[in-house]
Amino acid sequence: MGKNRASVRAVGVGISVVLLVAGAAACTSDDKSDKSDTKDAAKAPATAGAPVATPSAAPTSKGPEAFAAAGYRGLTPGMAKDAGLATGALESAPVSLLGGCTDFVYKGGPAPDQARMTAEAATEARYKDLSAKADAASGKAPAAGGTLPPNASAKDAAAAAAGSAAAAKGSADAAKAIADSTMALVDLRFAQEAKDKAYLASGRVSFAATGLRELAAPAEAKTAEGVGAGSTVEALQQAYGAKGLQLAKSGKYVMPVEGQQGWQYEFTVDGDKVAGMAVVNREIKCA
Repeated sequence: MGKNRASVRAVGVGISVVLLVAGAAACTSDDKSDKSDTKDAAKAPATAGAPVATPSAAPTSKGPEAFAAAGYRGLTPGMAKDAGLATGALESAPVSLLGGCTDFVYKGGPAPDQARMTAEAATEARYKDLSAKADAASGKAPAAGGTLPPNASAKDAAAAAAGSAAAAKGSADAAKAIADSTMALVDLRFAQEAKDKAYLASGRVSFAATGLRELAAPAEAKTAEGVGAGSTVEALQQAYGAKGLQLAKSGKYVMPVEGQQGWQYEFTVDGDKVAGMAVVNREIKCA
């Protein structure tokens, strides 16, 4: 009887141990399951309507590139056209071929205006044609008959009169050819000004056969002194008045580039505001 009771107590204790172990295992399993669910939830995509956290942009202390005579967007004065295109700063298709120079806009700038380019080509061709005719007419104009001696015969006088008439006609033809050529040159200058105005906001880069001759800034560009499109003429004068800034006959404010012979800053103004700026060497001819 005593042995049976001892056996029952042993079995009870055994059952209790088994239950305790099973409970501990269950708790451990639940804990792992909770952690696994938490990890899975972190990996799961956000549901519609749920807020999504986005990383903020990395802060930077570097400001916009300043427009300067030393260069802008990898483009430098005198740089060859192929080297300029290789920088990736320019659109590959030219926007003007006027005057023998090749002009490009910065990346993202306006597409070439084919109608404008066709008109520019016609204006330039007309000027070249009339200029050649004026040169030819001036070279062929006969000399005047001259002064007759006191003992000149009637025949001599008639010859002199004919010579004077031919000279007058030749001079008139030459004068007309020169006038036509001059008007064609005026038209060419108007076309060049219209081109400059068309790309004043976008900016452009002009290459001569010898290299980059003009670097016109886009509207958003500023110099290191903070001058750019939209700046007042007063601010322009305050920034560069002591550095040689002058008002040119063209109506632009110009300032020589220190250490770069022939190069100058040009500030186009509209009223009391700066409308555009460029670094250019006008001693470099397009053609």
